[in-house]
Amino acid sequence: MSSIHLLSDLLINQIAAGEVVERPSSALKELLENSLDAGSGEISVQLQQGGVKSLRVADNGAGITRDELHLALSRHATSKIASLDDLESVRSLGFRGEALASIAAISRLALTSRRQGERHAWRMEAAGGDLSGLQPAALEAGTVVEMQDIYFNTPARRKFLKTEATEYAHCEEALRRMAISRPDVAFGLQHNGRKIWQLPPSRLAQRAAAVLGEEFTAASVQLDEGAGGLRLHGMAGLPGFTRGSRDAQYVYVNGRFVRDKLISHAIREAYKDILHHDRHPAFVLFIELEPEMVDVNVHPSKIEVRFRESRAVHQLIYHALNKALAAPIATRQADQPASAPPLASGYAPSPAYVTQTRMPLGVEERSNLYQTLFGQIARPEPSALQAQPEPEVPPLGYAMAQLHGVYILAQSVRGLIIVDMHAAHERVTYERLKVAMEQHAMSAQPLLIPVSFHATQLEVAAAGESHDALGELGFELAVLSPTTLAVRAVPVLLQDSDPVLLARDVLKEIREYGASRVVTERRNELLATMACHASVRANRRLTVPEMNALLREMEATERADQCNHGRPTWREISMAELDQLFMRGK
Repeated sequence: MSSIHLLSDLLINQIAAGEVVERPSSALKELLENSLDAGSGEISVQLQQGGVKSLRVADNGAGITRDELHLALSRHATSKIASLDDLESVRSLGFRGEALASIAAISRLALTSRRQGERHAWRMEAAGGDLSGLQPAALEAGTVVEMQDIYFNTPARRKFLKTEATEYAHCEEALRRMAISRPDVAFGLQHNGRKIWQLPPSRLAQRAAAVLGEEFTAASVQLDEGAGGLRLHGMAGLPGFTRGSRDAQYVYVNGRFVRDKLISHAIREAYKDILHHDRHPAFVLFIELEPEMVDVNVHPSKIEVRFRESRAVHQLIYHALNKALAAPIATRQADQPASAPPLASGYAPSPAYVTQTRMPLGVEERSNLYQTLFGQIARPEPSALQAQPEPEVPPLGYAMAQLHGVYILAQSVRGLIIVDMHAAHERVTYERLKVAMEQHAMSAQPLLIPVSFHATQLEVAAAGESHDALGELGFELAVLSPTTLAVRAVPVLLQDSDPVLLARDVLKEIREYGASRVVTERRNELLATMACHASVRANRRLTVPEMNALLREMEATERADQCNHGRPTWREISMAELDQLFMRGK
């Protein structure tokens, strides 16, 4: 058995490099963090062969003095912390003091830096951990780090690197994370001599559009909420902009990109009620709190954190996101200019478009259906409408027709609105049910003639044992015999639905999950099922006023962009898109 002995500094650094520098992108991340910590306003990155052959990061930050240059390449040497108190309230991105030493241990590294006020820059080189002497160099300001031939002295580790395209993709993602976190800093990227990015300083929305695409910024809402020393701000993609993977999810804690289970759970809960099950949301979120309230010294990669007040963080994220995503369509568009911008093709709304009274009503109106679906909505006389000034065009425009009994076609300022009438009405009904439950105001509508149905013994038992829970949901069921139940009352909002199907669905939930869980944690699932029963079905013929009533309800309803299953309720086709489709102007 071999004796205990000390490891060499080189081997220690190579071991540390295995944790800190997994691939070129890991080295790039550490170097970018150093540049930002140095107060850089401009950072340039140059890669060769995905960073495997060479990686160069140049910044205009504070620089390193001649006397401290060799320390920068030494293990556990840093300017960012000096005591345990500093470690417990880290305000910088880097703090461990091992990144440069680890990179120097597994590559050929050159470090050139010039401190403000010095006559010229100084340069130091390292190859596999062996340091060269200091040499004068030419550099206007800041620091340049050049890494070549990563893992040249540990070939077994080099074999784990992937193709050039894969390694470059990881490097690009590392730079993307940094660029989003600091829109006030200019970033440049070159790969194999070809310019990829040149991002000037900007605001978050402009940086997100440049890095993630304008489609994301156009389909996202901005949020800024704070409570108890915590702040959450950023951009959350609406459910209409979803991805098949989690590749557009960026969360930062005090400017540091993190992946955290607590944060992820809060975000999933906020999107749970509006997102299709196989899709993933897109977002750029910044959490800010006092440094001593979060532990960033969890993993060498510094991508994991722990919060002292984890519940408060979870609650802030959930409620802030839920509030932003629940905003009705009309509220979200309230910040837009009162008059819509000119259409790309030069169209302007006509009076016939703005005023509903001039639309041809070729369908017989059925007032009973109109009122039961959408409530007691005032319907002024045409003469009264004509005497009023023309109103502003609402976000979803005005209905023109119904297509195959499934879709509502409406004319908006920008073009054509297509609404899935069942999905839209389902969401409206669902939100009404949720509000009623939250306010303990789920009114029951007694049936003129109770409806009896054959029930299983389990259904009868569930009905007899859950009288209070059923009443809270707006139902009244009576046991007529060991195999017969009668529905005596249903929720007012669902009075035109099939009472037997509603009762069976409620009893099924109670049997499977218990009455207490049904009215608490399973409440939304049950209400979604109930709303589906109450919504207008395909091939239901609606009048134009009924269609417009639904559009107005959607505009005022939270989360109306998606149905209860996460599918879209409406889409807009702009005049520019229609012109392109028909090749107008070509």
